[in-house]
Amino acid sequence: MRFAIPLLLALSTLSPPVLAQTAEPAATTLPAITVSTVGTRRVEDHVLASGLIGPVEQVYVPPLIEGQPVEALLADVGDTVAAGQVLATLSTATLTLQKAQVLANTAAVAASIAQAQAQLADASVSAADTQRAADRSAALFKQGSVSTAANDAAQTAANSAAARVAVAEQALQSALAQQDLQAAQMANVDLQLARTNIVAPVSGIISARNAQLGQVASAAGQPLFVLIRDGALELKAEVAESDLARVQTGQPVTLTLASGAAQITGKVRLVEPTIDLTSRLGAARISIDDTTATRAGMYAEAVILVTAHDALAVPVTAVSSAADGDAVMVIKDGTAARVLVQTGIRDGGWIEVLSGLAAGDTVVTKAGSFVRAGDRVNPIAETTN
Repeated sequence: MRFAIPLLLALSTLSPPVLAQTAEPAATTLPAITVSTVGTRRVEDHVLASGLIGPVEQVYVPPLIEGQPVEALLADVGDTVAAGQVLATLSTATLTLQKAQVLANTAAVAASIAQAQAQLADASVSAADTQRAADRSAALFKQGSVSTAANDAAQTAANSAAARVAVAEQALQSALAQQDLQAAQMANVDLQLARTNIVAPVSGIISARNAQLGQVASAAGQPLFVLIRDGALELKAEVAESDLARVQTGQPVTLTLASGAAQITGKVRLVEPTIDLTSRLGAARISIDDTTATRAGMYAEAVILVTAHDALAVPVTAVSSAADGDAVMVIKDGTAARVLVQTGIRDGGWIEVLSGLAAGDTVVTKAGSFVRAGDRVNPIAETTN
């Protein structure tokens, strides 16, 4: 029992029990939502296309005479040539022989012309003499000094002499016609000799050479040379049917080559009026400003600038689509409200707003993620453009 009192004293020193207190309610924490401010920015509308680079105009150089072998080649693939420059020559041996024959025939015709002229002169003098005799005979016949038989003989001789003059004139005309024929044959031979030089009809770059030494030239075969006129290249770009109506002549274009070379510029030269029935694709011809890095047959991607202007724009993620149209969540005084908008050009991560918003409005950057109309939020401004 001697331990009872100290134990009671120890228990009496303990403090009274602490009553539990009810905690005060904590303040409501609003969700942090990333927002963007509606502002004006440059928006561009593009049409994407792709295709192969090729010549604007390809010129074929066939042989203009046939049956002559190629004697010399003076140009090769890749050469830049001027209009009228000789690319190859054909053999002239056969044509030179033909020219010699024509020259001989021309000399013979010249001799026949001289002979015909002499015969005509002789016949004309004889006809004049016989005509005078006939005239005298006729006068004497009227006086009764010449018999009828003698007068008839004189008149017949005059008529015969006149006929000989007509024959001589015809012979001369025939000889002169032969002279013209020989001149035409000579011109033809000279033309063929000139055409043994295969010349470039236009300035340009040789893209193909089918001519070979010793090959007999024939228009029925492949052209001897193929030229890219003035070295001009273009992109024949395939365009989706839905985009074709927006592509117009003169629109600027940026081209990216598959080779990885720097981008090059151009413009739409023409839009073809037909669409491929199988692929349902249209085609646009795009001229290239600088063809230094391009080659015919290269693949390229084209970005055609349809229009560019300043407009109100919001991030694409801020716009949600529903049955009643496109909408964004606008934050005003910390409260979200759903607003219908009319959108326009989509340019990268931005989309043009035609109506429904004003400059300076605050919209939820990702409208459909966590926010509903009427929610109170803690807006956090977007830090990236």
